[in-house]
Amino acid sequence: MTERSLQVTYRKGRAFAAYLHLSHATGEKSAKTVASQDGLLIVDYSATGRPVGVEITAPQAVPLERLNQLLADLGETPLAEQDYRPLRAA
Repeated sequence: MTERSLQVTYRKGRAFAAYLHLSHATGEKSAKTVASQDGLLIVDYSATGRPVGVEITAPQAVPLERLNQLLADLGETPLAEQDYRPLRAA
């Protein structure tokens, strides 16, 4: 089982992009992606339709509340403020 984790990519000391890996079976891969209308959040789904991750294309433009609303819509638990801090660090 792969546990939920946040991966952040930095450029010039600032968060450039991020990926929230959602808990899923080990080896489960993305088979379909669905982007929000503005393209700031992209959800990856497995072949069975289960969400496996969320790409955050512009972390500075996505407040935690918006990400947590998406997670709620996906049936996932919200992300804690302390877990979102790396996106706000630089």
